[in-house]
Amino acid sequence: MKSAAIDVPWRRQGRGSYARHRLAAFLRPPVTVVPAPADLRVERDVEVPMKDGVILRVNVYRPAGDEPVPVILSAHPYGKDNHPHRTRRGWSLNIQYRIMNQPAPIEISSETGWEAPDPVWWVAQGYAVINADLRGAGHSDGTGSLFTDAEAADIVELIEWAGAQPWSTGRVGMLGVSYLAISQYKAAALNPPSLKAICPWEGFTDAYRDFMTTGGVVENGFAKIWLALSRRVARLSTDLGKERQSHPLRDDWWEALTPNLAAITVPMLVCTSFSDDNLHSAGSMRAFQRVSSTDRFAYSHRGPKWATFYSEPARTVQRQFLDRYLKQEEVAAPDAFRLEVRESARAVAAVRQEHEWPLARTAWTELFLGAAGQLLASSLGAGTVEFPLRRNAAAFTWVMEEDVELTGPMALKVWISLGGRDDANIFVGVEKRAGGRAVGFEGSYGYERDRVASGRLRVALRELDAARSTPHEPEHTFTTVQPVAAGEVVPLDIPLTGSSTLFRKGDELRLLVAGRYLEPRNPLFGHFPTHYVPSRGGRCIVHWGSEFPSRLLVPVIPADEASGQPEA
Repeated sequence: MKSAAIDVPWRRQGRGSYARHRLAAFLRPPVTVVPAPADLRVERDVEVPMKDGVILRVNVYRPAGDEPVPVILSAHPYGKDNHPHRTRRGWSLNIQYRIMNQPAPIEISSETGWEAPDPVWWVAQGYAVINADLRGAGHSDGTGSLFTDAEAADIVELIEWAGAQPWSTGRVGMLGVSYLAISQYKAAALNPPSLKAICPWEGFTDAYRDFMTTGGVVENGFAKIWLALSRRVARLSTDLGKERQSHPLRDDWWEALTPNLAAITVPMLVCTSFSDDNLHSAGSMRAFQRVSSTDRFAYSHRGPKWATFYSEPARTVQRQFLDRYLKQEEVAAPDAFRLEVRESARAVAAVRQEHEWPLARTAWTELFLGAAGQLLASSLGAGTVEFPLRRNAAAFTWVMEEDVELTGPMALKVWISLGGRDDANIFVGVEKRAGGRAVGFEGSYGYERDRVASGRLRVALRELDAARSTPHEPEHTFTTVQPVAAGEVVPLDIPLTGSSTLFRKGDELRLLVAGRYLEPRNPLFGHFPTHYVPSRGGRCIVHWGSEFPSRLLVPVIPADEASGQPEA
């Protein structure tokens, strides 16, 4: 079957029905708040002095009785007291529950801070829970500095303070989502004696590569909003929004914000979801791959971020992990790598235990770009396809002759030349199609029309980091600008986000290459608030053939070994 080589991927069917669903979720998010019990034991604004005399303040939740218990700590700039409260119309909710679509129900107690563990639930499991305002945030004194070594030093002092309290066993763990995950890495790399386990649930590990300038392409949608809001909720010494503009390449300033993952030796359970590929997915997987912890475990999924974090299956694994390393109970370790295979945003094909990422038994398969928009098993004739960078996309299709599971990262090596420009931002997506329609998957910010995998690269920042790159996971230095000369054909090695997807016989895999982000930005049917800077104009010519062997590398899992059962 042949497919047209030109597509307009930001115009997909189903926008109207999705917009109606999205509006309903905005007006009435499926978030249930349960009042905390009246006898909940909580001390608010407990003062914790830092070595330099600055006072940080924390809320401490503890079980009844005087028996020492292990401690779960969360530290962040969002305000420890920013949790639901009653209004005349019911419970107030964090505005992000409305701005970011919630496709599945969530239940939390009224003491649950934004992206923090629910203290009511964890106290009932026999833990003390500390929700801490970082320096400059909430009720804490001083001026903060996000992502820095100084912030990590404060967190280490909080950990050691918690370990020294009479109600503590001296064993402290960390748990939380997003920034509450990110704040764990640098602190853990300092190896504080009382820290016995970390559970970073979806947190990036490289602010340049994962968040603000992925593939060398500036993200000024969510990043711009987050940077502005962070300065509203906390007193900060550095304006990260201005600094990023002064550091367009990945220099020493960015490196100083990056945790030393190899220095982490504490047991770790990390959530490596495939549904946050615009923010946390790549960094979470990098943490799993690069920490030095002997005991390290990964929980992958492609469901909604917050609904999954607070779900019974996820909390059961979190508790199992923390019971093992904080309570020192004789409980089984979590799966080394809990893998979830999806057919669509709603359909889970299988859940099974794996042991590494990428999977050791992967059959890496090359699909070569060819004429008439085909993906072929071998590179046949030479050819090109040309498209305007801001208007269309080149498209290439592979039709499944049997059921195929693709689990792992993908990588595109594509040879291109530019017309009218010496630089461009190239965006790549892999789409699943069934019955002539695109199949949607869960994506960042609750977006339910995401593709299987995606990637992007600024052409002038195409220089590879030879020490870090592999054929299936190319990595770039982002330190050298290399414009493209007129008529010059250059290779681009573009990493795509990890995924785990089952394609049925007759389904199609469609590769898309464009000069602008592949999703619309419309807040009702698009991927709001994501916004990557598009190419400024001009044309892109994609080349293939023996001289320019453009190909997509995909991770095929042998059929007799791709097994597992959906979770109940």
